[in-house]
Amino acid sequence: MTRPLLRRLALAATLLLAACDDLPGRPKRDERYVRPDTVTSFAVLYGQNCSGCHGADGRLGPARPLNDPLYLAVASDRDLQQIVANGVAGTTMPAFAISAGGTLTDAQIADLVRGMRERWAQPQQVAGVDLPPFAAPPGDAERGAATFAAYCAPCHGADGSGGSARGSIVDGSYLALVSDQGLRSTVIAGRTDLGMPDFRGASGTTPMSPTQIADVVAWLAAKRPKFPGEPYPGSR
Repeated sequence: MTRPLLRRLALAATLLLAACDDLPGRPKRDERYVRPDTVTSFAVLYGQNCSGCHGADGRLGPARPLNDPLYLAVASDRDLQQIVANGVAGTTMPAFAISAGGTLTDAQIADLVRGMRERWAQPQQVAGVDLPPFAAPPGDAERGAATFAAYCAPCHGADGSGGSARGSIVDGSYLALVSDQGLRSTVIAGRTDLGMPDFRGASGTTPMSPTQIADVVAWLAAKRPKFPGEPYPGSR
């Protein structure tokens, strides 16, 4: 067999294989199966794993908003990656890392955190703000009562069971599903998507000190009912 003939046969085989890629019924390239552990798109990763709880655009979901410049300024990449990877024990936040029984690789978790910052972090909004630490143990519940009365009672009522502006913050079902760190994050960053101000207060002129934040968390945690056998959230 001559070389020209071999070249023609090789070219014909190549064209035949290329044509097979367009056979009737064969899915197009953009419709073919993609291994879940190879997905890198933030929109896909967030939409499939986070939006159901944190909202389609990071806001107005049942869980705390992630589209929140103050929260993203207080929480470090490591904080966020650990929460996504390991979940929060005793709450509805599951672990997403493969090593913890989830479905995401470490690289995908890093992609999620990077995407949150690229889209939602706005450092200029918190420039010059003396930010409290993201994590700290609860403080003194007795002192927390006075801080709650000054900062929280106008909306949530004197005993936290609800006021004219907002509902109960001491509801047993709520407290059984939120960790101490979750309470702290809410006190610090508020729920601006629901009209709750952050630790600086509605006017922004009388911020809570780190001690006051820890004390309010202790006061709220002390309201958590102790049902026998209930796995209450830990410190994260």
